[in-house]
Amino acid sequence: MSKIIYTESDGSVSVIHPTGDVNNAIKDVPSGLSYEIVDDNKIPTDRTFRGAWSINSGAVIEDVTKAKTIAHGRRRDKRSAEFKPHDDIISLNIPGSDATAAETARAAIRTKHATMQTNIDNATDIAGIKTALGG
Repeated sequence: MSKIIYTESDGSVSVIHPTGDVNNAIKDVPSGLSYEIVDDNKIPTDRTFRGAWSINSGAVIEDVTKAKTIAHGRRRDKRSAEFKPHDDIISLNIPGSDATAAETARAAIRTKHATMQTNIDNATDIAGIKTALGG
């Protein structure tokens, strides 16, 4: 089935999934924006890096540079979540907790995420970025 793709004014890619004749759905493209009618196979099925999509030669592609930026944001979110229980032990001086063990765990998390950051930066394609993120 055909889809309509276009680039929004903010640079993001939109996809219209017509329920009937694709030509009837063209009215849904915002005024002043150019669009293309493409087959399903011209749009990625994996939405992991949906924010990194761009249109090139009648197809939606994943921009590796944009995907790396998204991946670093996700990596930082993961790191923050992993740090949280250890941060609480250190900052709140929770009685009966081992601050030394918490700092050791934090150091391991920093090392793990530094490696992940390097692997994301060195990735040359989307699959490499996903692998670096651990997924």
